[in-house]
Formats: sequence, C-alpha cells, structure tokens
Amino acid sequence: MPKNKGKGGKNRRRGKNENEEKRELIFKEDGQEYAQVIRMLGNGRLDAQCIDGIKRLCHIRGKMRKKVWVSTGDIILVGLRDFQDEKADVILKYNADEARSLKAYGELPDNIRVNDAEPLNEEENENDAFFDFEDIENVIEEI
Repeated sequence: MPKNKGKGGKNRRRGKNENEEKRELIFKEDGQEYAQVIRMLGNGRLDAQCIDGIKRLCHIRGKMRKKVWVSTGDIILVGLRDFQDEKADVILKYNADEARSLKAYGELPDNIRVNDAEPLNEEENENDAFFDFEDIENVIEEI
C-alpha cells in the first residue's frame, strides 16, 4: 500500500524566495553591534569580529538558521548579551549592497572589505602574490 504523502519537503520548510523586494536599511541600536563573520563553526554557531574590536562566539537565532545563508566574510548585526561579553546572537545578515550603504553612512570603518572572505582588512604584505593570466601565458610560451 502506498504511503500518504505529506505537504512537501525541504523547500516548503525553507520558504520560496519571498524576500525579493528591497528592504529598509536597519541600523544598530543599544545592545547591538556590527560584525564580520570570521569562521563558521556548525550547529548554528560562528566566530565574528565585532566592530568594537572584540571577537565573539555568535549563535544564529532560530528563524534565521535555515532560511538565511550566512558565510565567511559576511557583515552581520549581532545582539550583545548582558552578562556574557564573549557571546552574541546573530540578528540580521546584510547583503553586499546594504553593507556598502552602511560603509557610506560611516557606520562601518573603511578597513572592512564588503565582498571579501578575509575579515577586517589586515595590511597587505609584499609576499601577497597577485598575477595576471596574460603573464602566465607568456611564461608557459617561454617554456
């Protein structure tokens, strides 16, 4: 006998791209801070470098956990905990356009790279290798 089918699978739980329209830019309030994701830890947790200079262990809250995809380098808004200074809760993830707007408003410092996976732009070393594909083609032709 065939089993009775349910009302849907993963896509039904996640929702169908209902967030297509532009949303209003949300600024931080008291007890909140901007941060950049350093490392994903699993189980809805991540390490984030906050703008105030403190590295915090953050927990992605329940509604965001399966609906919003947070990855390394993203700019997020975290809610600080009153008695646990090293921990915070992820409230909101900013997309690249919103993060650029925050930077333009002066909410984020200039040393933060919006579209980069390396958080908080450390000074570039001379040893950082940047190359052009034309250079590689020239070297290959010589060989």
